[in-house]
Amino acid sequence: MPDILPAMPKTSPRPGLAAMLPWVALAAAVAVLDQFSKQWVLGSLHHGQIVPVTGFFDLVLVFNPGAAFSFLADHGGWQRWFFTGLATVICGWLLAETWRHRHERLLPTAFTMIIGGAVGNVYDRLVHGAVVDFLHFHYAGYSWPAFNLADSAITVGVVLMLWGQYRHGRQPTPEKPS
Repeated sequence: MPDILPAMPKTSPRPGLAAMLPWVALAAAVAVLDQFSKQWVLGSLHHGQIVPVTGFFDLVLVFNPGAAFSFLADHGGWQRWFFTGLATVICGWLLAETWRHRHERLLPTAFTMIIGGAVGNVYDRLVHGAVVDFLHFHYAGYSWPAFNLADSAITVGVVLMLWGQYRHGRQPTPEKPS
């Protein structure tokens, strides 16, 4: 007797979900590497200790309760929860954008670098009450504020995101039929 129902396609019950795995893995790898580096610094240095590595680079253990460049660092503690909430909302939005662009490479890479860095810094805020920073560059009396691997991943992610948005904006649009 012939089948009267069409054959069901052999697809996963959640198509597209498998396409997200590499991006989630990248975000997790960034967060884990960030936390490993911070645990090493926390176990090796005491607060404020400076270890010169080169004439322009030191390792130093500092805690930043604020945002980039210690923005709002001296505002009584509310900023810890504000930046944690803000990072969580932004990560949710970036995860949705990663889903939307999951079959591309550049934008999901950018988004997940930012997500991984944000997760690393949120973990610090929740566990230590501040972000652990330890990379310090300086030259000829000028000094860049200390930062960490999560901050680096966020910066690289933002640059890639801007580049990706620039590239998307420059692609020729298909002509509309008249």
